[in-house]
Amino acid sequence: MSVRELVVLGTASQVPTRHRNHNGYVLRWDGQGILFDPGEGTQRQMLRAGVAAHDLHRICVTHFHGDHSLGLAGVIQRINLDRVPHPITAHYPASGQRFFERLRYATAYRETVDIAQEPVRGPGATLAVTPGYTLAARRLSHPVESYGYRLVEPDGRRMLPDRLAAHGLAGPLIGRLQREGAVRVAGRTVALEEVSEVRRGQRFAFVMDTRLCDGVYALAEGCDQLVIESTFLDEDEALAREHGHLTAGQAARVAAEAGVRQLVLTHFSQRYGDPVEFERQARAAGFAGELVVASDLMRVAVPSRAGVGG
Repeated sequence: MSVRELVVLGTASQVPTRHRNHNGYVLRWDGQGILFDPGEGTQRQMLRAGVAAHDLHRICVTHFHGDHSLGLAGVIQRINLDRVPHPITAHYPASGQRFFERLRYATAYRETVDIAQEPVRGPGATLAVTPGYTLAARRLSHPVESYGYRLVEPDGRRMLPDRLAAHGLAGPLIGRLQREGAVRVAGRTVALEEVSEVRRGQRFAFVMDTRLCDGVYALAEGCDQLVIESTFLDEDEALAREHGHLTAGQAARVAAEAGVRQLVLTHFSQRYGDPVEFERQARAAGFAGELVVASDLMRVAVPSRAGVGG
């Protein structure tokens, strides 16, 4: 059975609090696991959340501020200690190569796992194309070079029972039609497009530390699940802009304009104690879809696949 869900390991901005660990997020996508922004304490949070090193296939770092990357050392060493049997690929800003190397080799340990390093350069790029998804990155606006990540499932087809019946298609013929794209029935050729409709692939985006910029909107466009920083509340918008961050209202307006189905707010400044205000401001900004204010060790299912065109 396929599982597509976000496992929230930590939601704090800059410093952890009594109730919020540093950043850390695992996207479970069928049999693949992608770890985003492992901040300090990520290895322990993985244990608490039931996420094993064996579950990871990629590591994606948005930028090299400590709350997004200090956990790399422990996670990488755990991957090697547990002798993860498959290769793992790490993506991160190329400008931070020296930081990745320092974290990867922060202490002595025995390397047993192939961790491929594929840094991101320029305005962004397609990083991987697999049968289950395409992973891409776009540059954001932060005091240090930062990238957001977007995962898109290929479009598929949804079979329409009434049209299948009308063309006399049943049983093994349906499977053959799906494999070959067309079959002969009662002396005529029936094409797959005649008895099915587009099932749009699911879309996920991960947007951390950034001001509003074109990259934020490009990443968020049409997402089923958008995980996005909302470090500040709206009354501190000037402070957010100065430090290269978003407010709850800004994040929500992006989601509303981009047609996002589920908005996950996270990366909260330690100055705020009550998460309810983030939800209130997001609703006031006009986002009417599913809204989640993230908390540590939460699991958030990716919304089910949409129909034709959306």
